[in-house]
Amino acid sequence: MKARRNARNSTRGFTLIEVMVALAIVAIALAAGTQATTALVRNAQRQSDVMLAQICAENELILARMASQMPAIGDTARTCTQANTDFPVTVSTTATLNPNFRRVDVQVRDLNDYSIIRISTVVGRY
Repeated sequence: MKARRNARNSTRGFTLIEVMVALAIVAIALAAGTQATTALVRNAQRQSDVMLAQICAENELILARMASQMPAIGDTARTCTQANTDFPVTVSTTATLNPNFRRVDVQVRDLNDYSIIRISTVVGRY
């Protein structure tokens, strides 16, 4: 009778393969969760960068509109600081068919030289 109890007790529990499969499933689930979290963090940072870059670009366009003289034709490189972050800004002014107007393009990049936003306007004489 005692031998039968030992045989029953030894068949209870999980085998090593079952434990390894369970650990593999948990590892895959954790890896997927980590990737999803990383994607959310990157998206939030990108959204913040776009908002700050848009503020920089709009400030440059407002400067061009508010100036007493029409902006000079050519490119100007500046740095805009928003929320303790520096953004390289390029302001490109080109002539139009009508000499009373100039096209102003503002491009804001990140520190890795990737374009974040580009905004254009037309500035006229007063």
